[in-house]
Amino acid sequence: MRVHVVSDVHGNSRDLAAAGTGADALLCLGDLVLFLDYADHSRGIFPDLFGVENADALVELRTARRFEEARELGRRLWAGLDRSGVSRESVIERAVRKQYAELFAAFPTPTYATYGNVDIPHLWPEFTGPGTTVLDGQRVEIGGRVFGFVGGGLTTPMNTPYEISDEEYAAKVEAVGEVDVLCTHIPPDVPELCYDTVARRFERGSTALLHAIRTTRPRYALFGHVHQPLARRARIGGTECINVGHFNATGTPYVMEW
Repeated sequence: MRVHVVSDVHGNSRDLAAAGTGADALLCLGDLVLFLDYADHSRGIFPDLFGVENADALVELRTARRFEEARELGRRLWAGLDRSGVSRESVIERAVRKQYAELFAAFPTPTYATYGNVDIPHLWPEFTGPGTTVLDGQRVEIGGRVFGFVGGGLTTPMNTPYEISDEEYAAKVEAVGEVDVLCTHIPPDVPELCYDTVARRFERGSTALLHAIRTTRPRYALFGHVHQPLARRARIGGTECINVGHFNATGTPYVMEW
């Protein structure tokens, strides 16, 4: 059995179309949408709407953890659009729909997917075909192994579209229960797995996820979210924790075989 795993696709539909080649199934752990590319500020919904100079400024403020100034910049830019008579939500959803149409069309059959923190879950039913199964707080058997999926991220000052409370996230982790492979968008709350060496900040990991790994002991815990982690792998008890959130940059899936 061969399974390919991707996360943090962020608009890379070209490589996504080939990500399932040679695999019996593809797993996608979220963040299909590209709002703003921190490596190339000309890519994404934000620079398309407001220009590269404003994207440069936003990245600089966020990297410096000047979140209130970043929010003020965003409010000022969006206010300009609001005055044009077009709602912020309609502008974002139109841009996201365009990306989703390309990305979901690139999924092979079968694909098992969950949401990332920048995804918009209520739009997914418009694009998921019969070969794509969406799972969130649910489990599925693939090749004799049980895979559990938990999507989304936890609340942060970044205020991305699919952030939920710690309690709601913990309930989804508990609903998954004991599995062979635990698939999530965000990492467990382990410092070396949560620290992004380029953004120079800790992303939020889940304490509920860490507790589940310690108590239910899956063979593997796969996740993304942190694009340039201090550590891409760590062992927690008998569980191999692996960051697979490099797809946008590398176009290469993580491969599992058994």
